[in-house]
Amino acid sequence: MTIGLIGLPFLAIGLVLAVEGLVLALAPSRIAELLEMIRNMPVEMRRNLGLAGMALGAALIWLAHGLGG
Repeated sequence: MTIGLIGLPFLAIGLVLAVEGLVLALAPSRIAELLEMIRNMPVEMRRNLGLAGMALGAALIWLAHGLGG
């Protein structure tokens, strides 16, 4: 099965929604605790956390692309 450039963003968004939905379904109270913890973090720490997540995501995409072809 080949996914074209048009279908790739839909695949990525669908994967994110599926994983986030699974987390919310399996641990809703834990999500509330994590959100409260993030809310209490200083803004700079939240920014760094976001940048680290973005870098990790980009690295995983790069790795998957390298392994896939």
